[in-house]
Amino acid sequence: MIRSHSSKRMELVQALKLWTLSIAVPTFACVAGFSGIEAVAQSTGFPKRGTEQFPSASRTESPTNTRQRDDQYAQIAQEVDLIERQHSLLRRVVRLVGPTVVHIEAIKEEPFGDRNSNGTKSEQRPSKSESRKVEEAGSGVIVQIGANNYVITNRHVIQGASLSNIKLETDSGASLKPMQVFTDDSTDIAVIDINRNDLPIAKLADSRQIEMGDFVFAVGSPFGLNHSVSYGIVSAKGRRNLELGSKAIIYQDFIQTDAAINPGNSGGPLMNLRGEVIGINTAIASNSGGNEGIGFSIPINLAMTVARQLVDKGELQRAYLGVSVERAFNSGSTVAPGSPRPRGAFVKVIKPNSPAEIAGLRYGDVILEFDGLPVDNDEHLVQLVGLTAMDRPIDVILIREGKQMRIPVQLIPLPNIH
Repeated sequence: MIRSHSSKRMELVQALKLWTLSIAVPTFACVAGFSGIEAVAQSTGFPKRGTEQFPSASRTESPTNTRQRDDQYAQIAQEVDLIERQHSLLRRVVRLVGPTVVHIEAIKEEPFGDRNSNGTKSEQRPSKSESRKVEEAGSGVIVQIGANNYVITNRHVIQGASLSNIKLETDSGASLKPMQVFTDDSTDIAVIDINRNDLPIAKLADSRQIEMGDFVFAVGSPFGLNHSVSYGIVSAKGRRNLELGSKAIIYQDFIQTDAAINPGNSGGPLMNLRGEVIGINTAIASNSGGNEGIGFSIPINLAMTVARQLVDKGELQRAYLGVSVERAFNSGSTVAPGSPRPRGAFVKVIKPNSPAEIAGLRYGDVILEFDGLPVDNDEHLVQLVGLTAMDRPIDVILIREGKQMRIPVQLIPLPNIH
């Protein structure tokens, strides 16, 4: 099961207590002190504890052996020094980025039966007496958009909470006051205006440059424990079609990591060892509800594209190319045994008067790259088009009749289709 992972704090305390109180006693342990151990010793013929006799060393270690052991200790010390220097780097980076991460608590009024099983709002309005307050904990990171500072987080962390019920806290314990909130459900991104330009801001990486195996660390509030750090690697890139909660997250291109991510890490940053944000932690795949080594982060390039539009325009404007693509092109049924699946998107329909028609795209073109990014398949092209900036022409690299071509295209906003 894929879960988004903001933390329900009121239920968290109870869960932690239950975990502490329900630790099973191993079958080989005795819960009544050491008397059980002594009873076993008596029944088996072993001497009682404290009466054992140990043989003394039969010989004294030679000077040669002593020197050899000292040499080995010296070699180990040199290797440990190298490891400790690497760990020292991680400690320095964690200290550097700490002030850019905020702890978020949101108190929400959630009526019983307010949501259907598919996560959508129920049309039946329960009475006020049936509602309950739910406190959720999450994380966020301070970024600069234009000339001002904002906190970027996940929409599901603060969804349903009023401004007065959203609490932000820095790593030093200082409180920040949210002034305005912008959200987009199709990407699960939220931006909080904090009206504080005197705070340190996070440095952002180019998430297109990350590779599988890169070392990363996550900062967040797992189970409400704010500003916790976990360490791992990038396990995979380009994870799409994940079933997340209400299935409202349409645009997906997740980074997968094995850095420990738990309920409460939502909205916190995933960072590289340079201290740069590469993603916003959003969800986990788990049977237990906790970390099982499979976490998902929204690439920071995607998150910032959305955040800038939310701040500048108040909503996410999706771009429009005007093509329909063939899903079967990348399916395994069309590939000969032993052959790799074809990459790219096969164009089967060109919409009239669309940017694609104006640019000269044709039926049968196979789009290989879009705005400098390789296209994996039809769904990947849809993701790329929808979130591409429209303030400049972008290059489309395609194959037509066996020849590679580059065609510039000017995207337009997605038309309202009723």
